Amino acid sequence: MIELTLPYPPSVNHYWRCNRGHFHISMEGRIFRDRVWAQFQAAKGRGSLTGPLQIAIDAYPPDKRRRDLDNLLKALCDALQHAGCYEDDNQLWSILIRRFQPIPHGKVVVRISEFVGLVHLEVGA
Repeated sequence: MIELTLPYPPSVNHYWRCNRGHFHISMEGRIFRDRVWAQFQAAKGRGSLTGPLQIAIDAYPPDKRRRDLDNLLKALCDALQHAGCYEDDNQLWSILIRRFQPIPHGKVVVRISEFVGLVHLEVGA
């Protein structure tokens, strides 16, 4: 299991930028990604988790502004993949996001572990 306490991620609108029809990660997004990588390394990052995974995210926004909770997911998952926590976002079979009361500067607590609960369903059964 990997558990990280990270800064509150930028929204999708602040993470990506479009320049002449080409999308790229903004400066704010690159800074966030670098901070996630540093946190993973400091937590003795032991390489990518493999196989189906589940992720639980406790989100503490930086203020009381209205936010769509799902907006933090893409930037966060992209940064976790870039840091080497897992190989690809498609490994995430279960995602739980909980919002808590705002705290100064905000944070997210992320727990990634092996997905336990695979059920084989027969198509047409």
